[in-house]
Amino acid sequence: MQTRCMLLPEMKKPKIMADNREPDSVCDSLEALGAEIEMRQLEMGDYLLSDRLVVERKTRADFEASIVDGRLFSQVSSLCAALPRVVVIVEGDAPEEGRLSRAALLGAYSALISDFGCVLFFTRSPSATAEMLYALAHHEQLAKTRAAPVYAKRKARGLSDQQRAVVEALPNVGPTLAEALLKYFDTVENVMSAPESELRQVEKIGGKKAAELRKLLSTRYMPARKSGGMGSENSA
Repeated sequence: MQTRCMLLPEMKKPKIMADNREPDSVCDSLEALGAEIEMRQLEMGDYLLSDRLVVERKTRADFEASIVDGRLFSQVSSLCAALPRVVVIVEGDAPEEGRLSRAALLGAYSALISDFGCVLFFTRSPSATAEMLYALAHHEQLAKTRAAPVYAKRKARGLSDQQRAVVEALPNVGPTLAEALLKYFDTVENVMSAPESELRQVEKIGGKKAAELRKLLSTRYMPARKSGGMGSENSA
């Protein structure tokens, strides 16, 4: 039986990093749409679509089960701490007799949107999920020319990926800029110790970003002081 997928107009292929535990039905549909799929065991999320956007996909049954056992909000909390754009896709039709009441489901939807700032999207089938994933990846990578990151992987990485991940941890440094810095300075140590004047020589750094990086790397660490709580220590 042929999978029914809606081909999108542009011919360029977005790259999607998919968790290797995700079903073939979604990944096969993504490939049919024209996406380039890289299967890995991801530490967080199910699909990495760019250096800022991750998707957590759940079937209706698993979505309800994850609310009951507390997994959902723990997973989403970790995702939101790691990346600025988190999309939760709930796949499949609602069961006639679910485990949760409508009020409980609405409360979970509200928490995801209001408390965590997630985008919540519902699909009816794996092929519909694939269409949404493809559209998001295409928009992120081709319309905005963003790259897929090396983060969110549980398996051991090669040395070059680890080096790039360290540099990517710097503020406002994505995969493309991290690679440019490493190519220019050769080592992570050289990147971290580079003077502002040399940082400016790297393409897309600029004076402002170079100054911010140098300040971050050279300023002495001062732990934030905790609030004193109730009033002054000097009592009348």
